[in-house]
Amino acid sequence: MHTAADKGLFESNEILSVTLSGNIRELLSDRDDNMSLHPVSLSYLKEDGSEMKLAVDMKTRGHFRRLRENCTYPPLLIQFHKNDTLANTVFREQEKLKLVMPCDGDKYVIREWLAYRVYNLVTPKSFRARLVRVKLNDLKSRKEVPAFFSIMIEEEMQMARRNSLSSVSRKIIPEQAERETFLEMAVFQYLIGNTDWSVEYLQNIKLIANDSLAIPYTVPYDFDHAGIVSAPYAKPAEELNLSSVRDRRYRGFCIKELQEYESIIGSYLKLKKDIYSIYADCPLLDEKYKNQVREYLDDFYLTISDPKAWNKVFLYPCSTNKKVVIKGMKE
Repeated sequence: MHTAADKGLFESNEILSVTLSGNIRELLSDRDDNMSLHPVSLSYLKEDGSEMKLAVDMKTRGHFRRLRENCTYPPLLIQFHKNDTLANTVFREQEKLKLVMPCDGDKYVIREWLAYRVYNLVTPKSFRARLVRVKLNDLKSRKEVPAFFSIMIEEEMQMARRNSLSSVSRKIIPEQAERETFLEMAVFQYLIGNTDWSVEYLQNIKLIANDSLAIPYTVPYDFDHAGIVSAPYAKPAEELNLSSVRDRRYRGFCIKELQEYESIIGSYLKLKKDIYSIYADCPLLDEKYKNQVREYLDDFYLTISDPKAWNKVFLYPCSTNKKVVIKGMKE
């Protein structure tokens, strides 16, 4: 019988504590466009209490969150070494992992992690995420840095294989994506108040499909600019004319046959209790935020429970001049 610690990395919601040791300052300072790999020792405690150490390579990644003027810590990429030792660890299925570091306080990391968990309820065609507590051990500095929360994100190829599909990279417009999954995704982005995505420009969207010619499924990621997260640095694109990221805007494409949304709305109504529970049952959230989220979710569910209200929301892309190309989403 496997214990929770014996499970794969994304088969448990328990917080995993990891320590990163090495020349950490040099790694975190490497934020230019030509980022290099840096050797790091990653360690964590196994179920039996023994320490497991792994030699990995890491580098900074990302765009907005990588810039010094935007975030305290840049996002990181972990590359594992293929060896027998890895097979006996919680990372046995991993080749590489994204590590989402705190940009402006780790409470926003927790909120983003919960957004991933909500979308996992909607569809298995979603990235799994694991909340981890990270301790930085810079071997060239005696300065002690308190541990903080980060997120490990499932690697794209692994997510595709889990769905018996392959990762693909090609230019499409939203109308060319698999319709049901696209609508599930677009309504989810509306639920969490996220407008920071684009299928045309693969902005925070990955594509998976049976092969390079098949109709692709859209898979979203990076939710730190969502209203449900409310990160202090998050702002809606000027072109959207929204005063706050907490103002929702449906950014799907124009579908005038509104009956296409009925099954999607039905799915979200069935998930209502489970979605609320993700936030209500999380001991890492303070009561003020839980109340804010409950009100934010209430607003979404009031909308999709009223045909007149959701008709107006989902017809928005059909309005004249509502096709917005956001700066930063261009090639």
